[in-house]
Parts: sequence; structure tokens; C-alpha cells
Amino acid sequence: MSDTRSHTSPPSFFRRALRQKRFSVGLTVTLLVVLFAIFAPFFAPHGENETTGPPYAKVGVLGTDYLGQDVLSRVMYGGQEILVVSTLATVLGMVLGILIGVVAAYSGGWWDEVIMRLNDVLLAFPQILLALVVLTALQNPSTWVIVVLVGTSHAPRVARLARGVALGIVSRDFVVAAEALGEKRSRVILAEVLPNMTGPLLAEAGLRLTYSIGLVAALGFLGFAADPGAANWGQMMNENRLGLATQPWSVLAPVVMIAIFTIGTNLMADGLAQAAEKGDD
Repeated sequence: MSDTRSHTSPPSFFRRALRQKRFSVGLTVTLLVVLFAIFAPFFAPHGENETTGPPYAKVGVLGTDYLGQDVLSRVMYGGQEILVVSTLATVLGMVLGILIGVVAAYSGGWWDEVIMRLNDVLLAFPQILLALVVLTALQNPSTWVIVVLVGTSHAPRVARLARGVALGIVSRDFVVAAEALGEKRSRVILAEVLPNMTGPLLAEAGLRLTYSIGLVAALGFLGFAADPGAANWGQMMNENRLGLATQPWSVLAPVVMIAIFTIGTNLMADGLAQAAEKGDD
């Protein structure tokens, strides 16, 4: 019988992904940046807000910033907020998007049409525009506000993918058989539909994490950080842009860290997508 359960467990999918060079390289780069963000503050030569010299002075390893704070130390402290906010926002966006997409595909009929047309309306707006409108009104956003805004901005895009994948599964024989046995819809979705969506959803999660990093950094650059006084890679670029010609490392150092982080997560997403394609063969 050709229409049998085909779901792949996450461990076996990751083993297949590890055989993809892009995923292995991306995972290594991402882990190095994560470890840097977590442990680097313990080894920073100076405090997060400690003044070590004149503004834009070429002292120390990377010089000082616009307030005379050590750039290297600020970079070492500045990754934690982007890491935490980006990860939590990605998880939130994936959960909401999967819920919306799978419910739409499984319900079908006019429910599917209503849900997805509303979803299309949200897709028409750029992610950063929706976040800026709310953040401008709030003035002093907390970390959780930024997490919710970035996460919910991902949800419509995840929902579109989740619905497309789920549509090819909800009509399969094993799903119909589970319904015929009187299984609850929630159990059918959790036990039969979602396990068959592992590959594409993990690949999408890697891509969403890449976008989260860029979006959180952009919001920091525009001045929307949870703690304006704390080190933040995005905010550092904005604070030191006027001294780019005098002391370029105050801007280039956070740019390099964000670039490395996004390259790593993007390579991971590509590797996961390749693993998902090979699993479908």
C-alpha cells in the first residue's frame, strides 16, 4: 500500500541533515556565535558600560566608541539580547504559524478560505513596518513586546507554508483511517499530520531564525531596544555611525558579528531544506 505513514522522527532527520555539508558548516558557525554570545561577557576586558578612554580613540584591540567605552567589550556583551529575542520570536512565530496553517488545511471549506484570506492581508505588509507602528506607539518596549511583535510577524509566512504541506497530508489514507476510528481532531493533527511535516517545518524554522536576527538587529539600529543603555549589536551601529570614518571598528565589529550569525543560520536552513528534499525522494 503506497499511502502509508511516512513521518520522519526528528533524530533521523537531523542525522540526514548532518550529512549535508551546508548544514554542518552552518551549525558549526551558529554554535560558535551562540557560545560567543553566552560566554564572552565573562572574558570581556572591561565592563559593559565602563569608560576606558576618549571617544573614538584607537586604544585597546578595537578602540573605543562614541562614549569612550571599549568596543571589544561592548561587542562581547552585545550578542545576548539578539540571540535570546531572535530565538524566542522564531519559536513563537513557528508555533502560531503552524497552528493557523494546519487548522486551515484540516478544516477545509469556508474556514480555510476565511483564515487564509486574512492571512494574505497580513502578508501584504512588510514585517518591519508592522513592528515599527506598534513600537512607535509604545515608546519604551520591553523584551517580551519585541519578541511578540517579531514572532507574530513571522506567523503568516509560516502559516502559508504549513497549510501547503498539510494539504498534501490531510487526505492521506492513514489520516482518514484515524478519523474513521473516532480519533479527536487534535490527536489526529498531533499524531498523524504534524510528524509528516517535520522536514519542511525545520527548514522554515532555520530561515525564520535568520530573518529574526536581521529584524531584531534592524529594530535595535532604529532605537527600539529593550534596554537602551545595554550593549546591543544593532544599537551599536546606530550609536557609532557618525564616527565611522574616524573609528570604523565601532560599527564594523557588530556588523561582522551579525553577518556571521545570519550566514550560519542561513546555511543551516539550506541544509535542512536539502535534507527534507532527500527525505521526500
